[in-house]
Amino acid sequence: MVARKLLVHHNDSQFDVDYDTDDGFEVLKFQLFSLTSVPPDDQKIFVGKDLLVTGDSDLNLVSDKLRLVSINDEVKEEESAASVAKDDFAFANSDEELARLLQASSQGNYEDPVCQEAARNSVRFLLRYIDIIGVDKPNKVMPAITIRANAAISMVCIIWREGNVKPSKVEQDHAFLLQLLFWFKQSFRWVNAPPCDACGSGTTGIGMGIALPSEIQFGGSRVELYRCNSCSKITRFPRYNDPLKIVETRRGRCGEWANCFTLYCRAFGYESRLILDFTDHLWTECFSHFLGRWMHLDPCEGVYDNPLLYEKGWNKNLSYVIAVAKDGVHDVTKRYTRKWHEVLSRRNITTEPVVSAVLSDITKERRTGFTSQALSILEVRDRTEAEVLERDLHSRDDASKSLPGRQSGAKEWRIARSELSSDENNSLSCSSCPVRICVDDHVTSIYNAFCPLLSQFVENGLSRSGAFEVLKMVKRVLLDLQSTSFRVRKASINSGLNASQFSVDQIMPAIAELLDAVSLKSELKPDGRVNICLAGDPVKTSIALPVVLDALDDVIFNLNSSDKFDRNSLSLPLLKLNRISSGSVLASGEELPFGIVTSAFDGIRISKWEEPNGAKGCWIIYKLMDGQMRDLEAYELMSANDAPERDPMDWVLEGSDDGGSIWHVLDKQTSQTFENRFQHKTYRIESPGHLFNAFRFRFLAVRDVQATSRLQIGGIDLYARAS
Repeated sequence: MVARKLLVHHNDSQFDVDYDTDDGFEVLKFQLFSLTSVPPDDQKIFVGKDLLVTGDSDLNLVSDKLRLVSINDEVKEEESAASVAKDDFAFANSDEELARLLQASSQGNYEDPVCQEAARNSVRFLLRYIDIIGVDKPNKVMPAITIRANAAISMVCIIWREGNVKPSKVEQDHAFLLQLLFWFKQSFRWVNAPPCDACGSGTTGIGMGIALPSEIQFGGSRVELYRCNSCSKITRFPRYNDPLKIVETRRGRCGEWANCFTLYCRAFGYESRLILDFTDHLWTECFSHFLGRWMHLDPCEGVYDNPLLYEKGWNKNLSYVIAVAKDGVHDVTKRYTRKWHEVLSRRNITTEPVVSAVLSDITKERRTGFTSQALSILEVRDRTEAEVLERDLHSRDDASKSLPGRQSGAKEWRIARSELSSDENNSLSCSSCPVRICVDDHVTSIYNAFCPLLSQFVENGLSRSGAFEVLKMVKRVLLDLQSTSFRVRKASINSGLNASQFSVDQIMPAIAELLDAVSLKSELKPDGRVNICLAGDPVKTSIALPVVLDALDDVIFNLNSSDKFDRNSLSLPLLKLNRISSGSVLASGEELPFGIVTSAFDGIRISKWEEPNGAKGCWIIYKLMDGQMRDLEAYELMSANDAPERDPMDWVLEGSDDGGSIWHVLDKQTSQTFENRFQHKTYRIESPGHLFNAFRFRFLAVRDVQATSRLQIGGIDLYARAS
């Protein structure tokens, strides 16, 4: 028998309850029924202001003060507000409240053991959300299959670049985690001001409201109020802290995002912890077995493994950065700074030994009941992490590496928080993204593979309409393949089918190179049918199919637009030979995770490079690999999927023969207009004979500078002269 004394508040009365933990939560509810006459099924029991007790596991984590509410009683908002205010220090359980609690030295003397215990209680309440076991809900609302496929694709790109080595389970898990981060960034919504609940129009903030019991139940003790700009109705925006509730709403700011993303990471088996930055930001860390250490992941920004982002990119003056996990609480500030002496001067809540002691006590409490083997593993990891943090703190920062300012949130809000980059003018020396490698050999192979097909059309005197028919037949087969399972792709062609007297027997040799570029092959069956099936790695085919389908559409469009169809027409833009590929790319900026700079070179129509601050000027540099030097014949730009105002209008193309030290102007364009989405425009270089190993576009303005701050491009293709 384990007895606990509980003090229960109900209406204006208080009751002392002797609770036997062996009896369980349901017996406690009958005890309360005998004291308050509230039937067990009508009882709602809260700890403090908003933690709803639902079972024995909740009671094991709580203090000795409970509040009983009957679901049949109408609780007035004034009473709710009073309960929120009561014992606010001891019962703080939201992430932002915890940060404010520990940051504000005026709220208590942290040398005082009573205040230290209050801080411990606050962390325990926050850990309640870390302890959530129900992970089915996140799984139900996310496309795990798609994320795993994208992770497989990213691993194949690494394999293509580094050699044909099968990825290990650790590498696959690492790739999946990064794709999970990118999916989360895409699928959750940042809220500057919520749309009106009544009419969907924009709203303006008017202050804070009083939390309702239905909001408090899920940690929504802080409620922002917004007035509709059209109908004047009030919209409530509760700042929920329960991640399972946030899975439903799928919106919020950094608190909601980090809380929920940490839950998703745990749902997929990653060791995860919530990171609290006392200067008002939150993110996640996961232990990466691939890297052998804890890895920084910021779901709001879609950024990973870039811990200096806040100090160097956002210009934050950090003080305390605390990691909260199931198995302990750790001070990880040193991971996020290279200015420890400056940070130390701002850590004035209490002495460093007290901070260490409080966190150590909480960690010991969290590990109560762990096996000696588990404790040994964690202690080794803790020591290793402490050594790494100390070593990295004194490592030299790469001064040439520029990090971006904050991207999430309205620009006015970011300016007010002073979280913009110190250099956001897109100068030719400033980059806010890393060098990236284009894994796009398959794009060049696909473009080149149309040459034998179109050449055979011309040699056999096939009419334009006949060529259309064959190309559309090839497209139908590829679409059939795309709709089948990626591991067993298969489609059939009837050998008796003729296309304007151009038989399948003639078509198959002509498309052999195209099939090979997509990792496909043809097989003649005894019944006379020709099967198209996989010839190699199914993931390679999955990567290449969208490219070849888009290329087919482009060939059909250009064939239809050309004045004639003969040997003289087999050049740009109909044939795209000698496309330069597999270079490295650097840009002034990029939109993570789906507008990165390599998206301009991936051959996929729907993807794009997006420069968040590029409307009035930005740049992109493409460097050839392995000492290659090429004479540029032409280049193509393709407009992106939406927002014509972001199209490039004025630009300069330059070449360099020394890797980027000295640049020579190759082409200038002004007042260019893309009339349609996914429209290609081809530009020829009129000065042949010059070899270069790097090319730079300086985009000077977009189509409508007043309407947008962004530049976007659907595709960039560089074509070399035939040697």
